Amino acid sequence: VQDAASGRDPASGGDEGPRRRWKEEISRILGEIQAPLSPLLLRLCHWLLPKLLTRLFLGVQLHRGQLEMVLRAARTPEVPLVFLCSHQSQVDGLLLSFVLLSQGIGVPRVTVGARTSPRLRSLLQRLGGIFLPSGMAQAWSGRDEGLPGAVLDAYVQEVLRSRQPLVLFLEEPPASLRLADPARRWLLRVLRALRDGAVPDALIVPVGIAYDVAP
Repeated sequence: VQDAASGRDPASGGDEGPRRRWKEEISRILGEIQAPLSPLLLRLCHWLLPKLLTRLFLGVQLHRGQLEMVLRAARTPEVPLVFLCSHQSQVDGLLLSFVLLSQGIGVPRVTVGARTSPRLRSLLQRLGGIFLPSGMAQAWSGRDEGLPGAVLDAYVQEVLRSRQPLVLFLEEPPASLRLADPARRWLLRVLRALRDGAVPDALIVPVGIAYDVAP
């Protein structure tokens, strides 16, 4: 992040003014990505979600053997879990977050698409939702992502180091059976974290969610 910030104005040297502006810009970008979790909202949603799910679905089925494997993997010291998920419905993130939290795996950081209103975005961030910085949610290109990309790299490294579960949706609903551009950007951050040694390893968990009728 420091290199990307100084690259914007290499002549500024150790001046306090540019440093303060960089810090403000970095804080702004980080605020676009995530917000501190709200324990009150998390408890409220944990209470409301079962009621919502019983209205939406007749039942939710989990493969117990696979769930036990995930629980064992979650106990592996110093190795984070990265869930790679198909994306059938906007309910997927809420459903998967509820399952992981109810099984004691923890509150996951869940990637959310850019097409979200500001109020909903703020709410989802407090519940663990994470977003690409503005400008990076556009179509994939090989150009330098500059300071937003550097901040996103540092953020994903910190999430993995702290062993927070990370949920990446590979598609944009309705599923098109191809890797979405935002997913490419998130996956690139995970690969860079492993390449740079931010974490010694990561456990990749493929997740498939299927509905009789997608809500």
